[in-house]
Formats: sequence, C-alpha cells, structure tokens
Amino acid sequence: MKQHDLIVIGSGTGGSVTAYQCRKAGWDVAVIDKRPFGGTCALRGCDPKKVLVGAAEIIDNVRRMEGKGVTGGSHINWPELMAFKRTFTDPVPENREKGFLDAGISVYHGTASFIAENRVAVNDEVLEGKHFLIATGAVPMPLDVKGSEYVSLSDDFLELEHLPETLFFIGGGFISFEFAHIAARAGAKVHILHRSARPLKQFDPDLVDKLLTHSREVGIQVHLNTKLEFIEKTESGLVVHGSSDDQALHWECDKIIHGAGRVPDLEDLNLNEGNVAYEKKGISVNEYLQSVTNPIVYVAGDAAASPGLPLTPVASMESYATAANLLKGNHRKPDYSVMPSVVFTQPKLAIVGLTEKAARDQGYEVSANLTDMSGWYTYRRTNETSAMVKTISNEKNGNLLGAHVLGGNADELINHFATMIRLQIPAEEWKKMIFAYPTSATDLAYLI
Repeated sequence: MKQHDLIVIGSGTGGSVTAYQCRKAGWDVAVIDKRPFGGTCALRGCDPKKVLVGAAEIIDNVRRMEGKGVTGGSHINWPELMAFKRTFTDPVPENREKGFLDAGISVYHGTASFIAENRVAVNDEVLEGKHFLIATGAVPMPLDVKGSEYVSLSDDFLELEHLPETLFFIGGGFISFEFAHIAARAGAKVHILHRSARPLKQFDPDLVDKLLTHSREVGIQVHLNTKLEFIEKTESGLVVHGSSDDQALHWECDKIIHGAGRVPDLEDLNLNEGNVAYEKKGISVNEYLQSVTNPIVYVAGDAAASPGLPLTPVASMESYATAANLLKGNHRKPDYSVMPSVVFTQPKLAIVGLTEKAARDQGYEVSANLTDMSGWYTYRRTNETSAMVKTISNEKNGNLLGAHVLGGNADELINHFATMIRLQIPAEEWKKMIFAYPTSATDLAYLI
C-alpha cells in the first residue's frame, strides 16, 4: 500500500490546480484518472469545440457578406478540420502527465474506487491518503428510452472522421445548439429535439427567441414541446420517434448526438465505502468544498453539489479554494457572484448575473432595458442581422444586476458587463470610460 498526503481523482482543471499547489508546498501528491490525462475541457470540451466554432464563424462571416464586397465559395473540409483540431488535443495527455511527473507528482492510470474512508483501489494497487480531492467532472446523463444504444455522445461528435449528411441532436441545451450551428455551417442537415417549450432555460427568453429564429433561418430544424419516444435502427440509418400533442412523429437521420444534459461522474468511485455523501447534483459539500460526511475529502468542479456553474473557470476557482483550505485549514469560500457563460453558436449568446425574472424573484426593484442592435454600425458593417442586449439594473441605485448579449462579439462584451457587476461600478462612471473606436465596447455606454 502506497501513502500520499493528497490523492487527486481527475486530471482536468478542477484537480490539476490543487495538485500543483499542494506539491509546491511540499506535499506528496498523486493524481489518478481513468481516461487520458487532461480532462474534459482540453480533450473533449471547450478547447476542441472552439476550434470547430472558429471554422464555422469564418464560413458564417463569408456568407453574410456575399454580395456586399465578398465573393463566396468557401466551405468546411471536415477531415482537414478534424486533423487541425487534433493538433491541439493529441499532445495534451502526454504533456499533462509529463508536467505532473516533472513536478514530482505520482500518476496512476485507472479507475479509482474507495475501499475505506482514507483508501482507494486503482487497478491492483491500494493507495492511502491523508486527504483527497475528487474532480472527476461530468458525463452525459443516461437516456432512458428504447434504442439509446444508438445515440452517440458529444465526445464522438468531436472525433467524427466525416460529417454525416443528417444529424439529430437530443436535448435543447448548449451542447446541442453549439454543435448544431457548427454542423449546419459545414453543410449538414440538422435537427434539435427538445421536450419543453423553452430551450437554453438559463438564458434570457427574449434573446433565446431571437436565437431560435436565426437558427431556423440558417436551416436548423428545432422541434420544441416534443418528447423522444424511442430510436430505431434500419438498413438505411437511424429513425428518431417522438411525439408532440399526442401526435406521433419520426425523422430519419444518419447520426444521433446526445445533448440532453450531463450529470456528475461519480458511479465508479464507490462513494459509500468512503463515507462520502452525494446527491443528484453531485457530492454534498460545505461552503469550503469539503465533504459533509468525510472531512478528509474535498471536491471541485462538476463533481461537487455547489452553486457553481459547469464552467472551466469555475472549476479552476474552486480548485484554488480547495488548495488554500487543504494547506491552511478551511478559510476560503468560492465566490460564485459573477460567472459569465457563453453559448458558442453563430451568433453567440452570453449571460452574466441575474435574469429579469430571477432579479424580481429576489425582491429587487428592476429596470430592464432590451436593445436590438442589428441596425447599429457595429453589426451592419458585417451584415449581422441578429444582435441584441438586455441589461437588468437595480432601480434603487442603478447598479447592474445582470446582462444578456446576443451577437458575434457577445463573448467579449459579456466580460465588460461581468467587470461592472464584480466591481459594482456605477453606470454613470462606466459611461465616462473612453474605449478604442470603432469597437463593440464603445456601444456599452448606450446599453446601460
């Protein structure tokens, strides 16, 4: 049996930060992962997705400007794009493992399973830890329908050698919408099936409606209020069977992608043997990200039942907090007050802070300002027809409570709004700021 001061389960952002911080402080640290080292973001999520998004954006930009000074003809070569994407992902596992080893961190490849409160089994070895950090991330939630074995995962989409002619996405979350916009710009016929009337529920409904309209305009067929009944495999491909208003529906396609949400990846950990309590959202933790039932266990990222959103920067923040609490005792609480999030569709959809409804539900006297910017110079110059901002302010003091942005530069604008909320900068002070012109940031003074 090998002993370590800290055993980290998971090699992504949520685990790596703590591993390096504790090792730097002189602790004996080990990292375990059942998958290639690197975690979801670097290998199966944010980073490779953004490579594909970048290509889709270029195609979208060219098509919008056809007849306005730009000659069309560009298209996505899917195999070449996949090859380019792999130049980012292929080196990650080896580089991440080398980084751990160079820092003096022990590495183990295999599935960690608790056999006692302070011990885990990995392959044929038993490791004893003074402390543990669980940062195993999330996995697609199970689909409880007949034929679910024919559904591919988001990981599979990011590894497609060739893009199928017709794609069907199950669920109306950000994964489905991002991948659908990529596939549509690459020439595929695309469907999204969502069981309720409102997809992308955490985002402002006015902006979501605008994005839905635009999605349909670029050829994405979105089926709302539609339940997935079962999936059938035929000689020619796959058939999705659904229902809406008691009417049976079906669609033929070449591939079905799971986009119906994710759940914490905890199944293999044997948490009961480790006296680690968990719930649907993840492992039950206190305000310091410490297990409520086993004090030597901490949790970061999607595995924790914390208020944090499933975002890489949030996992990083939580990992810094767990490192501080492990090294110096519980004293640092993660700050979830400002968590900007972006759906990388074309155009992008972004949010930070409260929605209008959430602000009113929390008792604020709210001033909501919805602005259609599609006629503004910033967007007209590239023929962008879907651009909108909604700001939510406190009526009493004018401070910004939330911001929602739809547009090609929403991912950058949302960071300015996040700064305003984080630092509680009054609107009148923000309006005095001189930004470089002409940039989208110069529009901010007219939006708050």
